[in-house]
Amino acid sequence: MGKLAAPARVKVLQSRQAHESERESEKTPGRSAYTVTLTADAGRGSVGLTENSPVPEVSLVTLTRADGNWTGDLDITRRSIALALAGGYAVAAFSAEAETITTDTVGLVAETVEIQSADRKIPGYLARPAGAGKHPVVFVNSEVFGVHEWVKDICRRLAKAGYVALAPDLFVRAGDPSKTTDMKVVMDIVKATPEAQVLADTTASLKYLSAQPFADMKRLGVTGFCWGGGATWRCCEVYPEFKAGVAWYGPLKPASYPRVSPFEGVKDLKCPVLGLYGGQDKGIPAQDIDDMRKALAAAGKSAEIVVYPDSQHGFLADYRTSYDPKASAEAWPKMLAFFKAHGVA
Repeated sequence: MGKLAAPARVKVLQSRQAHESERESEKTPGRSAYTVTLTADAGRGSVGLTENSPVPEVSLVTLTRADGNWTGDLDITRRSIALALAGGYAVAAFSAEAETITTDTVGLVAETVEIQSADRKIPGYLARPAGAGKHPVVFVNSEVFGVHEWVKDICRRLAKAGYVALAPDLFVRAGDPSKTTDMKVVMDIVKATPEAQVLADTTASLKYLSAQPFADMKRLGVTGFCWGGGATWRCCEVYPEFKAGVAWYGPLKPASYPRVSPFEGVKDLKCPVLGLYGGQDKGIPAQDIDDMRKALAAAGKSAEIVVYPDSQHGFLADYRTSYDPKASAEAWPKMLAFFKAHGVA
């Protein structure tokens, strides 16, 4: 297995002052403009986007995270929206001041693929080493915002480390959560994607991978972020095929939409799991983590939960204000080492 190549860092914007002083008449050639409409009710805000219209500035709005656990302020500006749309990032969480990591495709095959599920084909993003032979596989569960550019970059980072990485669009039937700032809309998409459907699409994705000559399914791991972190715990509770899982800040207790929580399914855990959490995560309290540790110990399951005391929810997400470079620099190699220690390398 090769080491993760140092990704290029791209400074999206030098400072907030820079984009606030930018003239309204300036536009990027070849890119669509958007009208931004701000609404607010019941403690939440939303931003509507209409293509090919002038792009005004938008002030601070309050959004509710999709699992309904907390309300946080996001600085939604015309610049951050335009940058998110142009770069393919989730609009609701993108920061105009972000130093996003961009992983190139040199030495890789990176493409959108079609996966035949029970009722329809679903898209997925696949990245893998270009070299011949079979490679270990990591199944990637996206954030609540779907398979946007950051999730695709995660797949490329894994491919640079020698893995076949596949992120299926598990929300495709209900909508595209990456294109809205209204977290109620995002939550509605999540609610419209029941766990039975997620598991059916996961099964179809594993079947797709099994048919690929470059995928070594005997070395199969799973990872995921936010909503996908919870889905990762569930994958490890449902599928014996996975050798190891790494769950990034995934909810542990029952959420505000119907599903079996990782805490409820802990007795069924079938492989070792590494959980990576932020001590400042307002949506996943320390008590939930303590309860999960106790439940794992009581069930005699192999798992490790690491908490980064100063980190927030989404601390690996370099396109968001929650990004913690120090914690990320420690946690990413920890994930790779965990996979290697459990036969996914």
